[in-house]
Amino acid sequence: MSVILRNIKDRDETATVTGTAIQNFGYNLGSFCLMGSVFGLILMVFSWVSFTFPGSNAQEGVKSAHVLDLIIRDHTFKALDKNFRTAIPQSVSLPANLSGIGIDAVRFRCGSLRRYGAHLKEFHLGTGVTVHPCIERVMLIRQNMGYNWSSIYYANYDLSGYQLVSPIVGLLAYNADEDANSSNPFQLGIVAGEKPMTIDFTNATKMNQEDGIKPLCASFEGDGRMTLAKAPNPSRPLVCVAKRHGHFGLVVEYSPPDQFRNKPLSRWKVAVGSTIGAALGAFLLGLLLVAMLVRVKKRSRMVEMERRAYEEEALQVSMVGHVRAPTALGTRTTPIIEHEYMPHHHPR
Repeated sequence: MSVILRNIKDRDETATVTGTAIQNFGYNLGSFCLMGSVFGLILMVFSWVSFTFPGSNAQEGVKSAHVLDLIIRDHTFKALDKNFRTAIPQSVSLPANLSGIGIDAVRFRCGSLRRYGAHLKEFHLGTGVTVHPCIERVMLIRQNMGYNWSSIYYANYDLSGYQLVSPIVGLLAYNADEDANSSNPFQLGIVAGEKPMTIDFTNATKMNQEDGIKPLCASFEGDGRMTLAKAPNPSRPLVCVAKRHGHFGLVVEYSPPDQFRNKPLSRWKVAVGSTIGAALGAFLLGLLLVAMLVRVKKRSRMVEMERRAYEEEALQVSMVGHVRAPTALGTRTTPIIEHEYMPHHHPR
């Protein structure tokens, strides 16, 4: 009976120890999971901050215009829903490290784009525009680099002698099929039809048509070349045309036109300038005459002093060997001793 009671007691103690161990294990497991969750959350936040803010100045890290296009493409496809409506432009929000860049995207069917054209902010595509290759759905991405990010083009293109007066705007096309891999969209070509596509910089530049300065339309090609052309319509100097996709901007020469050189000077300015010049010339001429008179007078005085000295003290000429040399006259007063010294004679 005692053995049975002892077994029952040992079983109860074992159950109690087992329950306590299980409780402690559960507590430790929960604490570990909680610490792991907090640590994982910290890692996630740190990774997000590192991705969103890769550096103090992201523009210093992006030096290539082509690389910037790829970064904008990837962010655009990640930000947009695959099922957004066709032919309706949508603005795209970029990360903080790409602030200053404006992005708009719109999706078209290739056939509809050719039949009806498109209008996207500064860009107007007329009817007959073609896309190569012509896939079912096309994504148009419009870029406005802003004045800060447009400075990248100074390093990628030869802009010597010219200055940008508008931000760089770009229009690129990518495949947008539903079965396409959105992580690797490829670029398509846009070619205008009979009417070229137009780029209106009226709302994108700080210049006005009333300024009188005629900017040039700059087209930045993918091979690093820049082509310049005048606006086709003189009455609309801020509207450029293009035949294909790419990046565009307005530039002016460094030196402004000579619009101020041919203006005649006013008469009072000429009179004042002539008077001041004449007075200054007369003053300098007077100083020169005074200096010459002082020099001549000083030279005459020196000659007179030499002449008088020569007349008062005439020198005799004597022969010293075979050389004639001037000699002075004898002294007028013969030196004598004031007190004659008489030596004493001692008697012998």
